[in-house]
Amino acid sequence: MSTAPTWVPADACTLPTPEQPLRVTEFATLFAASLREVRRTGDRHLRLALCSGPGVEATARELAARETRCCSFFRFAVSAGAGTVVIDVGVPPSRTEVLDGLQRQAESALTPRPPTRVPDHEGAP
Repeated sequence: MSTAPTWVPADACTLPTPEQPLRVTEFATLFAASLREVRRTGDRHLRLALCSGPGVEATARELAARETRCCSFFRFAVSAGAGTVVIDVGVPPSRTEVLDGLQRQAESALTPRPPTRVPDHEGAP
């Protein structure tokens, strides 16, 4: 699994450069352990469905909060229910390439898991 920071926006990320690969690895670890589905819901929106389990929701919320602090253009909404944790990710039009990269990283972590229905959330980012 690659942990190269291919989607980290050098011009907008305030995370120190040496820490950027560590953050990408944190996403990779979460995805490898829990990711069930990746769905692009629009040019600027991505929905990630994770298997619910011990600590998954807390990890997703904490990682989303830290990512928003260093890359303030990200909008994350984390919700949980019915055995699934959903992370909705939004970006402004000028940052779709970052969302593309996050999507590629997530898709590369997908492994066959039992099917799940990802709920549609009205008003999600």
